Amino acid sequence: MRIHPFKAVRPADGVACEVAALPYDVYDRAEAAAAVAGKPLSFLNIDRPETQFDPEMDMYADEVYEKGRDLLRERIADGTFVREDAPCLFLYELVMDGRSQVGVVTCCAVDEYENGTIKKHENTLEKKERDRIRHIDALDAQTGPIFLTYRDNTTVDALVNGVRTEAPLYDFVSEDGIAHRVWRIADPEKVNTLVEAFVDVPAAYIADGHHRAASAVKVSRARRAACSDRTGDEEFNYFLSVLFPAGQLAILPYNRVVRDLNGLTVEEFLNKLQEKYEILHVQEPQLEPIEKGAMGMYLQGRWYGLGIRPEFESDDPVGGLDASLLQDHVLSPILGIEDPRTSGRIEFVGGIRGLGELERKVKAYDAEGGPAVAFAMFPTAIEELLAVADAGMLMPPKSTWFEPKLRSGLFIHELS
Repeated sequence: MRIHPFKAVRPADGVACEVAALPYDVYDRAEAAAAVAGKPLSFLNIDRPETQFDPEMDMYADEVYEKGRDLLRERIADGTFVREDAPCLFLYELVMDGRSQVGVVTCCAVDEYENGTIKKHENTLEKKERDRIRHIDALDAQTGPIFLTYRDNTTVDALVNGVRTEAPLYDFVSEDGIAHRVWRIADPEKVNTLVEAFVDVPAAYIADGHHRAASAVKVSRARRAACSDRTGDEEFNYFLSVLFPAGQLAILPYNRVVRDLNGLTVEEFLNKLQEKYEILHVQEPQLEPIEKGAMGMYLQGRWYGLGIRPEFESDDPVGGLDASLLQDHVLSPILGIEDPRTSGRIEFVGGIRGLGELERKVKAYDAEGGPAVAFAMFPTAIEELLAVADAGMLMPPKSTWFEPKLRSGLFIHELS
C-alpha cells in the first residue's frame, strides 16, 4: 500500500500536552463541555465547537462549525500550532499499563479505501458521517487520525525502531496516565525508505475511526467532482492515519446493557436463555469472562456466568463472534432487539469503564421500572477482526474497543 508524507500542522514545542485531547466521539455533549472547562488549548474545543455555546444551541448549526474553523485559525495565528515546511512522517507511541504500541503517522490514499486495500469491518451511520463531513469542510482539514492496523512487517519494524533511538519531538503523560511520544521523520531519504517499505504491506485495516474514514472519503469525492483540472496529487485525495502493527494492539470488550426484558419475567427470560447458554450462578461480586464463548450477566443484583452451548458455536468469521452469538441467540429472539444500531433499548459500554459501570446502569434502569440486564463480553481478538475484514464481511456494531485512544490535535492534515 502507499503512504503519503504531508505538511502537518501540529502543536508548537511545549504545548502538546495541553493541546492533545481524546477523540470527539468518546464524549456526550455535557461531558465534552466539562472536559474543556479551564482548558482553552485543548483540541476538544475545536473538535466539539458546540462547547463554545450555551447548551441550548443547536450543535449542528452552521455557526458551530464556523466556530471550530475560527478557533483553529486563531491557534495557528497565535503560534499554538506550527506548520511543517516540507512533507514528513511521524511515529506515535502510546504506552498503557507497560504495553507500548508505535504507529506511523501518515496520510493514506482515498483510492485504497475505495478499492479495498484499506479494509473495514463495521457499517457507519449517516448522521454521524454528516457531522464529520461538515467539520472537515468547515476547517478545510482532517483533525482526527484514522486508527489503522496491518499485519506485522519486519522491515517496517526495523525502520521504526531505528527512528526511536533519536530524541522525541513530544514526550508527555496525559491525565489518564497514558504516555505519549512522537518522533518526526523529516529526512527525505528516511521518509522515502519508509514509504517504499510499506509498498510490501498488502492491506491495512480500520481498527477505530470508521465514521472519520467514511466522512473523509465523501469529502474527497465531492472535492474531486468540483475540481475539473485535478491531478490526483491534491491533499483531498488522502486522509490522516496512524498505522500500527497488529501484534502490538489490545482490544477490550464492548459490553451491553438492555433496559428491559421485553415483557418477560426474570424466570421466563432465564428459561429461554438456558436453551442457548449454560447458566452458572456465581457467588463472586463480579464476573469477568475468561474465554471465547463465555459472558458475564448482571441481573437483579447478581452475576451469572454464561457459556454458549456447543451446538450453537460457529466457524463463520462473523457468526462465530461472541457479539454475533449474543445478538443472534439472545438480543434478537428473546429481547426483541432486531437492529442494535437503531434500538433505543440497548446501550454499549466500553470495557475501559469496568464492570461496576454495568452494575450502576442496571440499577438505575431497575429503579425506573426494569428489570434491566447487562452482558459482560469476552474481548474480540485482533485476528478475528482481520479475518472478518479479509472475508469482506462486517462485524456487529460495537464489537471492539481499542485502548489506548489516539489523541486528536497532535497532527492536522490540511486539504488545500
